[in-house]
Amino acid sequence: MRHLLRKLGFYLVALWAALTVNFFVPRLMPGDPVEILLSKLGQHGPVTPEMRASVEALLGTNSGESLWSQYVDYLGNLARGDLGTSVVFYPASVGSIIEQTLPWTIGLIGLATIISFLAGVGLGTVAGWKRGSWLDNLIPVTTMFQSVPYFWLALILLFAFGSIWPLFPLNGGYDVYNVTPGWNGPFLGSVLYYGALPAITIVLSSVGGWMLGMRNMMVSTLSEDYMVTAEAKGLRPGRIMRRYAARNAVLPSVSGFAISLGFVVAGSIVTEAVFSYPGIGSALLQSVGGNDYALMQGIFLVITLSVLGANLLVDLLYSVIDPRTRARA
Repeated sequence: MRHLLRKLGFYLVALWAALTVNFFVPRLMPGDPVEILLSKLGQHGPVTPEMRASVEALLGTNSGESLWSQYVDYLGNLARGDLGTSVVFYPASVGSIIEQTLPWTIGLIGLATIISFLAGVGLGTVAGWKRGSWLDNLIPVTTMFQSVPYFWLALILLFAFGSIWPLFPLNGGYDVYNVTPGWNGPFLGSVLYYGALPAITIVLSSVGGWMLGMRNMMVSTLSEDYMVTAEAKGLRPGRIMRRYAARNAVLPSVSGFAISLGFVVAGSIVTEAVFSYPGIGSALLQSVGGNDYALMQGIFLVITLSVLGANLLVDLLYSVIDPRTRARA
């Protein structure tokens, strides 16, 4: 219990520090979201001083208040679950925008990350167990895809399978003309079809790293004394590979996987920009372009919570995977 409380205390301090940075960094950027929103409102009529004061209060950037007062108001609004109002998507709230875009990102990037991890670890286990096989010789090919800049690989696949051989759509999250959003077969099938090429791009660019890392850890683990003991006891090769070699070799990959899951939201920006995917990464790009403090802070908050949550989860699960850490704790 003391170990758990110490971990939770550390992550609470890290969360407070991230929220503080999240508040001040957007305000150091050039531009004024109040002026941007007033320019939009000015297209429909004159802007009065009262209207300016109302917009400043709405966006939490009251020029008559100090940064400290704004910071306290910001923390108070977060405690109430109020993330503010978006400038770019005015008058929509930040919470509603995140609610609409986050499932797209989690569904695409999260699922592709899990697939690449499982495939890379599985293939790396076999490649390390059977060194010199055709699978082991395939690793340089998979790592080549990882060395190619991600946006360049995405553009190549988009050009090849979206234009030359039009197997997949060029952009979007689903067929907006022929299907109705909802939990129905045509919509879900359209989502899978439109997300197939972005997911393939993510898997190709990341599976090589998981495979190479797992393969090298398997080779290192196979030289340990307990592996020789397991073979001397006459255990089946399959059991030795899974229970003795792979279980210990996978530990560093589990830590990396937790970090990758935490950065699912942040890693979606390039993907969604190339494929015009309607996820939270696209919303973040628009918020930066429009100096939308509230939306930027809301999305950064989601990224912070996902990263901290994933790291906390792996800290707690590590003691289950590796009993040696539980003994030290």
